[in-house]
Parts: sequence; C-alpha cells; structure tokens
Amino acid sequence: MKKPEDIKMYYFFDEAGDTTILGRKGVNLVNEGKVSKVFIVGYLGIKDPKAFRKALLQLQSEIINDEYLKDIPSVSKCTSIQFHACMDCAEVREKVFKFLKSQDFDFQCIVARKNLELFRKKFDLKEAKIYKYLVSKLLENRLHLYSEIDCYFSSMGSVVRQDNMQEAINDAIAAFKEKWKKDNTNNIRVIVQKSSEEPMLWAVDYVLWTIQRAYEKGEFRYCNYLKDKISLVMDIFDKDKYPNNYYTQKNLLEAKKIDPV
Repeated sequence: MKKPEDIKMYYFFDEAGDTTILGRKGVNLVNEGKVSKVFIVGYLGIKDPKAFRKALLQLQSEIINDEYLKDIPSVSKCTSIQFHACMDCAEVREKVFKFLKSQDFDFQCIVARKNLELFRKKFDLKEAKIYKYLVSKLLENRLHLYSEIDCYFSSMGSVVRQDNMQEAINDAIAAFKEKWKKDNTNNIRVIVQKSSEEPMLWAVDYVLWTIQRAYEKGEFRYCNYLKDKISLVMDIFDKDKYPNNYYTQKNLLEAKKIDPV
C-alpha cells in the first residue's frame, strides 16, 4: 500500500447523465431512449488549481472578446458565464480541449449503467443514494494518498449537499479501513459550490462529456484525445467483464469493450 504524500491535493467533482429510469405509468425511459443510458461521477485531481484556474479564465476572456466568436449565440449566452461542453459551439470546444490537453491533471470517473432492477434493489431509485454510493466507491482507494485533500463538489439541489458528500467520504474511509485494517488520519475537507462560481468544475464537465459521448453515442474521438489525462474509468456494474471493466492507461476504453451499453 502506497504511503501518503505530504502535500495538499485538490479533487473537483461533477456528474454527467441522469439517474432517471421510470417515467409516468412506470414506463422505462432508458428503454425508450428518452434519458441517458448511464450516470457518471468523476473528479479532476490537481496539485495547483490556481494556475489552471487563471489560465482557463484567461481563455474564456479571449473567447468572449474574440471578434470572430463573440457574436455566436452560445458564446454570449453560455460561454460568457462558464464553459459547458454540451452547449459550447465547436470552435469553443476545440480551444478548450486543446487547453485541457496542455494541462497537468489526473481524471478518474465511475460509470453506472442504468438497470431498473438493480437501481430499485440497491438504491430504491433514490438519486441521492446513487450519487453518494458512486462517490464512495470512486474514492475508496484514493483518500489515503495525500496528507491533505480538498474535495470540491458541484452543487446539485438536494442530492449534492455538504452532509451527503461527507457521508460518502466517511463511507469510503470505512471501506478502506475494513480492507487494509488501517485508519485514515489525513485532513479531508468537503466543499460544495455552484459550477458557475468555480472554473475548475468547468474542466470536469468537459472531461465527463467525453466519457458520456463514448457510452451514449459510441463516439470516442474526444476521450481518445484526452486519454493521457484519464487514468481510470470504473464501469462499476458491468460485472460480467470484471476485472476488465476498470479502464486504465493499460486497458484503454474502447467501443468493443463496453458494448453493449
């Protein structure tokens, strides 16, 4: 087991997709293609968010003041507030992706395939339970690595709250202790913020979007571009492929490996 580094680390969390499965009269909306097939929670880990944040804000300023780009509707309505991969235009996406590729960070995420029977049995179809479980599983082996960690979560109504995310952290620590018989004495803080107020969360949104496109659309162009930054995609409920459902630099995420979704 790796000893913790005596440094402060920052984890920035966001989600992609949704947890909805059932609609009116019990219609399975996943089967109808009306909601996402998967729900993903991921985080960007970085030692120096100040420099990253400053550079990202500078990029945003350049874009919204660019004579060629500034009058594009999505730039004035969305990009001027925050970067958002699904809403930004192609020209903006290209600039953001090239920026991300130039930065030093590590990205990890957990993918939950939406299965009605499993979600009902394990989570009672409760969004907060699903989110908390995924955060806990994602962090189970990641909280002992650094002496101090600040975990920033993008606020999400009653689902992502200070108390709920603290419980997820506590569950992760407890699971680690049960497995390794070792207490975690590191200093771990939980901070919940609006995504519009924290540029680091914009970057998380972009990387999550690449994973979601791969799972939902079979489009691997974007995640392949950032593959050097994505160290783990944990396809937690694809148990038939275990342990090969943990995609890493040595076991890259590919269409033939995750199909069918």
